[in-house]
Formats: sequence, structure tokens, C-alpha cells
Amino acid sequence: MPDTIPIGVFTDKGGPHLSAYFDALAACDHADDVILCDPSGDSVEMAKKILGEKLAAVFQDPDKALNNANPEMALVSLEARHAPPIIDKVLDADCHVFAEKPACVRTVDFEALVKKAEAKEKYLMLALANRINPPVLKARELIDSGIFGTPYGIEMHMVADQTRLKSESYHQSWYADKERAGGGHLIWLGIHWLDLSMLFMDSDIRQVAGFAGNVGGQPIKAEDSAALSMKFDSGAFGTMTSGYYVDKGYHSHIRMWGSKGWIEYSEWLGTASPKPLTWYTNETGMHEYEGARDPRGYTPWVNECVKAATGLQPPPITAKDGLRVLKTIFAFYEASESGKTTTI
Repeated sequence: MPDTIPIGVFTDKGGPHLSAYFDALAACDHADDVILCDPSGDSVEMAKKILGEKLAAVFQDPDKALNNANPEMALVSLEARHAPPIIDKVLDADCHVFAEKPACVRTVDFEALVKKAEAKEKYLMLALANRINPPVLKARELIDSGIFGTPYGIEMHMVADQTRLKSESYHQSWYADKERAGGGHLIWLGIHWLDLSMLFMDSDIRQVAGFAGNVGGQPIKAEDSAALSMKFDSGAFGTMTSGYYVDKGYHSHIRMWGSKGWIEYSEWLGTASPKPLTWYTNETGMHEYEGARDPRGYTPWVNECVKAATGLQPPPITAKDGLRVLKTIFAFYEASESGKTTTI
């Protein structure tokens, strides 16, 4: 396999995180030519500025981009309801796929893409970049070593700013409309923590219940808050608060308890932050992580996905990993609407 491959970026008006993705591709040694497909044309100037000579061609039609440029990996950054047909096209063109989450508004649409990706032996990788943050990697190393014993339970907060919900531009965006986005805070931000919870617990979530709604009163058509209860395959329990509450930044953590101790991962982005990782074992007492917090974010995540597409390493997330967290979220929305526990 070659060490570098051509990458296709498929986006349109409202495509999220494009500046971060262009930055990541510009810095990625394994990304060769970058082909941009944007029917709206909104991202073209940004791509030219960031990518420079790496930007090899610009298209408006996805079929022409795929037929003429032959990318080996497609980075799909689209409004959630528009993502499945494009992902389906690029899989038909035998491309690996990096997809902005949630990449669908119904589980069944993503499930069909997973089946196609597996049949074609192509990767379908959701943008759940927290998986490779250095403190998260350390946490998984500690958990996998067995020093916390049998996992008993997990508690999570993923709290972001309410401020963004007060702007007129946000009210008109696809993020603020469940029909276009699949959901609100939980499917856009809480998804990261739900994904990590199943990695930390080494178990799928099997049952969910709780509440979702608009507690802040802003004129949006998706939840700004969710409170979840969950049961894992292992029999362990979990809870989660997912909402837009603070004035700026993030106030988030994951704490897992086991039979021999506990571990907590914290991210207070934009505000004063504690140590990102602390843990306690019954035998050795308290510990604090003294390692690096970076690299994190989309630059290293895109790089890991591109390396996987070149055949240099396994993917940082599988299609089934993405499907299980989406199934969990849509099952929770069903539980919230019905007032009953939903089994996944």
C-alpha cells in the first residue's frame, strides 16, 4: 500500500468543522491530493487558503468528483440528514469513509451503510476524536490492566455553553432542528461521552431510560438537555447529564467505579481545569495524571483515520462502534418520548 493517498472532502452549506478538517489534512503527511466537492461553493476559498497546493481539484457534483478524481478516502462533513446518500455513493466508489457525526437522523440509515462498508471491506469511521486524547488512552490502559477490578458503575456529565443557543444564526442552523440533525445536545456532543463509556466499561449499553427537552427556553427544535439512566450488558449501571448549561467552555467528566477503585477523566475546556485524570485504588490510594494533554482534537484524529485508510494501521473506530452509540442515542430518544425503558 502507498504511504499517501488522495482524499475527497464532500461537504455543502453548513458542513461542520471544515476549518479543522482542512487544517488536519494540510498537516497530514499521509494525505496526498485533496479533492473538494461542495455544491454550495461556500468552502472553496477556505480550502484554497488552508490547503494551498494540496487542493488538487474542486467539484460541485459528487459523481463527477468520484469518477474523475478517484479518492481513496472520503471525508464527509454534511448536515446529518444529507449524509447517508453521499456516504452510500462513496462506498460504492470503493472509498474508505471518515464521517462527521451523527451522519444520519435514523438508525436504519446508518445500519445500512455499516452493512455496505463491511461487505466492501471499507472503513466507516465516525468523528469521535476524544478516543485518542492522551488522558483517555492512559485511562483505557489503566482500566485494561485490571487495577480497578470489575466495573460497577459509571457517571457522566457532558455540559457545554448555553450561550450559542441565544444567537439567531444558531436558531436557523441544522444543529437546532431535530428533523435535520437527528437530535440536539446528546447526538451532537453527548455522543462522545457515550462512546467513551462503552470503551471504559468494555460493555455495550443494553437498556436506556430518561428525559430530554428544552430547559433553557431558547427557540430551537431540538433538546438542549438530556438526563439518562442506562444498563450495560455486563449488568453495571450508568447515568449521564448532557446539556447546554454554562456560559462558556465545557464542564465535563466521566467517573467509573470498580470493585478495586475508581477513575475520573475531566475536560473543562475554556475554563480553569483540574487534572484531566485522577484515580484511586484500594491498594495504592490516590494518583494524578502528569502526562501530556495534547495532541487532541481533529488533527490527530484525521491523521489516524488517513493512516488506517492507507493500510498502515487499524482504524481508530469501527463502523460497528459508531452504530452502537447511535443505536443507544436513538433508543434513548424513544424512551424519553414514551416514558418507558427501551431495550437496544
